[in-house]
Amino acid sequence: MKTLGVKPILLAVLLLLSTGLLSGCLFEGEQSLEKMDEPDQAATTDQLDETEEPEPGAEGEQSGEAPEGTEGEASTQTVARELYLMDESGMVVPQTLELPASEEVAKQSLEYLVKDGPVTELLPNGFQAVLPAGTEILGLNLQEDGTMVVDVSEDFKNYEAKDEQKILQAMTYTLTQYDNVKRIKLWINGHEQNVMPVNGTPIADGVSRSDGINNHVGDETDVMNSQAVTVYFPSQNGEEVYQVPVTTRVAKGEDLYSAVVQALLNGPELGTSLLQPFNEGAEVVSTKLDSGVLTLSFNEAILTGQDEQKALSDEALSSLVMSLTDLADVESVSVEVEGVEHVMNESGDPLVEPVTRSDIVEAESL
Repeated sequence: MKTLGVKPILLAVLLLLSTGLLSGCLFEGEQSLEKMDEPDQAATTDQLDETEEPEPGAEGEQSGEAPEGTEGEASTQTVARELYLMDESGMVVPQTLELPASEEVAKQSLEYLVKDGPVTELLPNGFQAVLPAGTEILGLNLQEDGTMVVDVSEDFKNYEAKDEQKILQAMTYTLTQYDNVKRIKLWINGHEQNVMPVNGTPIADGVSRSDGINNHVGDETDVMNSQAVTVYFPSQNGEEVYQVPVTTRVAKGEDLYSAVVQALLNGPELGTSLLQPFNEGAEVVSTKLDSGVLTLSFNEAILTGQDEQKALSDEALSSLVMSLTDLADVESVSVEVEGVEHVMNESGDPLVEPVTRSDIVEAESL
């Protein structure tokens, strides 16, 4: 019997090695969102910090698991998500919707911002999605510095110039609700964008909440000696009342809490759909922050009604809490009124405990 020669073996090995090297060279030049950072330099999008939710599979039928014998049926578990949509007046507004449970939280949130997409059947009356129809979310990459890189399809370019800021704001605020997302950067079909494709808004440094939402800067505002804050005013669609965020500017050097409250007392810009929830003559007397609880003291003009029926309106309370808890060091708000032992809400219940943002959101969802 003849033994197999060494040369054929060496030739086979060399052939395999050369094939591997060639394939490596072919793909080395391709650029994709997933390869912008090595795995040890970028976090995956399933590491987003968000409100605690039930874990899938924790409680039988409530977990969304299909019962035995029904393998392949769609899960019915849903999770509350905050999406930024556009109302009838063109304002970008947060709305909490029940979405199907998903491990790809960030990608799903953006997909539900697409017109004629899966959000269509869930839209509240008068609201619409903001991303152009047909837009696909091709990839997401959360970097160590908190930048979320979003890669979208070419269909993203099909929007009107007047909607450019609204699209940016809706995407930014929807994604930055998660604690470890600080800003977003935009790619289109694998290419980084330094400006928006229609109206040329600069975005090379990324977009964050510091860029504002529904921005309003008055003609007489001294931009150099002021700072941006976001305040919330009520708006109404039929019987539904909801809070609309508006970024405005207040003077530097003042008590920031008093300045935010004063911006609310001054009311929204005339000619908008926003409502003024505060009575004429209402004044903030003092503010005090202690361990995350901001105590506000007002004169009696803040209350509505007569005599023993005087109360703080639900809209005024919501505007105060939503606006002030938007500041990093404020977790809840307590309201006091000079000469009044216990401030009542519209239902006649005393406001004895500080009110949190989640209290307001839960109350408005009922």
